Amino acid sequence: MYRRCILLRHAATPGNEEKRYTGCRTDEALSEAGRRMVLEKRTELLMRIPADAALFSSPLRRASETAEILSDDRQITPLQEMRETDFGDFEGKNYEELKEDPAYCAWIDSGGTLPFPGGESREEVTARSMAGLREALRRTPADRTACIICHGGNIMAVMSALTGGDFYDFQTGNLTGYDLELETDGERILVTAYHRLG
Repeated sequence: MYRRCILLRHAATPGNEEKRYTGCRTDEALSEAGRRMVLEKRTELLMRIPADAALFSSPLRRASETAEILSDDRQITPLQEMRETDFGDFEGKNYEELKEDPAYCAWIDSGGTLPFPGGESREEVTARSMAGLREALRRTPADRTACIICHGGNIMAVMSALTGGDFYDFQTGNLTGYDLELETDGERILVTAYHRLG
């Protein structure tokens, strides 16, 4: 069955602006610049998101606030599976604060493949994010688009899982993402085409 799904990263937060590992343990609101960003890009984004799209959001404030601004009063369904990565001991810190930490150095040396100390592994994030994608598609009528407003970690996980590409090739900035054309039988999902948004 043909399906369409849009994955969009939330607008900027104070943690994003300070290049911090802002994961699921930090439920911060959009920054003033982030709120301005989504208001300025609202018309452009709504030209890409069909008016009858089913809207889903991570339960974290930065994603739900972005979704509310884009919703036109449509219902937004929270998806627990699409919360950001648990960065564990790195949560809330940036490179300057971590660069001397042996655990961080080991994580960097692994190419980001080691689990976050005290947090999640890439495999856990990917499994959870793919479950969130399946749930969004299950809840969306077959003739409508699912639009999920979530986090960079979810987008990298889903895109690398669907395409077989490198995880970090799918890094996305705030308010960017992917428009996906999919074939699915409800469990297996095959991407037939995708386009970068933003």
